[in-house]
Amino acid sequence: MIDPDGFRPNVGIVLMHEDGRVFWARRVRRDGWQFPQGGINSDETPLEAMYRELQEETGLLPRHVEVLGATPGWLRYRLPPHAIRHRDRLVCIGQKQVWYLLRFRGSDADLRLDLTETPEFDGWRWVHFWYPLEHVVTFKRTVYARALAHLAPMARDVAGSHAIPEPAAASAPLRSGHAPRR
Repeated sequence: MIDPDGFRPNVGIVLMHEDGRVFWARRVRRDGWQFPQGGINSDETPLEAMYRELQEETGLLPRHVEVLGATPGWLRYRLPPHAIRHRDRLVCIGQKQVWYLLRFRGSDADLRLDLTETPEFDGWRWVHFWYPLEHVVTFKRTVYARALAHLAPMARDVAGSHAIPEPAAASAPLRSGHAPRR
């Protein structure tokens, strides 16, 4: 499903530990890392798509998370020119996303990247809340910054301002979680 402007409706998921660290995953057969995200089917609400994508990409069920909030409206990013498939019937020039902040209520053992025939990720770790801004692919940085800035106050309500500082102070040394898992 692509809208008339060429954007594919999508959800993004910021899965946060109680201490403010967020789930960061490595794309299969690539060196790129990102938050879980995925398309919204025509018969789904964004919330339904979020729960489906969460299970497909991380193995987590609704009982493993608590929804803390979402971005209002759509946040958009454009694909780089080399990633646009001009031969497709409907040309997708980018994604329009609703981002969800989830509090992780499970254990690390609940995270399973291998539950589908074509997994999205082959490794993961917990990283500082602002870490993704400097480490996601360049064309997604603006949408990540907007999503995290909107979700940060909700994250602070859970983890505290010491764990989620203002973005200018976020360049402090990172507290890493797990090494990538396979």
